[in-house]
Amino acid sequence: MTQRKLTYLDPGRTERPYPVPLEGGWPPRYRLVLREERIPVKDPALGFLRLVDGVLGWDLHRGSGLWVDPGTPRARPGLEMSSGVGIGPLRWHAPCRVLWSTEPMLDDGGRPVPGQRAGFGYGTLRGHPEAGEEGFYGELSEDGQLYFRIAAFSRPANLLIKVGGPLNRRTQQMFTNRYFRTARRLAAGKA
Repeated sequence: MTQRKLTYLDPGRTERPYPVPLEGGWPPRYRLVLREERIPVKDPALGFLRLVDGVLGWDLHRGSGLWVDPGTPRARPGLEMSSGVGIGPLRWHAPCRVLWSTEPMLDDGGRPVPGQRAGFGYGTLRGHPEAGEEGFYGELSEDGQLYFRIAAFSRPANLLIKVGGPLNRRTQQMFTNRYFRTARRLAAGKA
């Protein structure tokens, strides 16, 4: 089966394993979102595993108000999926392809090794309101702190989205805020 063409050039820029910085190296003429938050939980290693499981299993998206088909497999390279907002036939779908995914690295005792990122990045397909890529990262720093990070670059995929510039940016910000709220709940085991 032939994969559909991505709606932008040079895919894979969100693949940034620990400790590669998220700053720099982004394509010009795209809106860039880089955001991180330390998530204080009693057991950061366990929180990391919970968070990454929720990211890779689409619970981050579902918990943030996006519809993801319940049968969607865990994020893995090549997987084409669609999230959406709305209800039934009034749902606006945003098709994407997972470009990379990273599972947690565990030690012999089954605990995550400090100094790693896990998560995935996906790129937009035709029909998505934006053209670009987004990465979702759980990070367990070398000193055992838990972080959630998002890196995204995008631009409007059509004239309607371009004309709605300020509203479009507010909508993106709203979903980014929701992702971070959901990430905190996932890490705490409350989602």
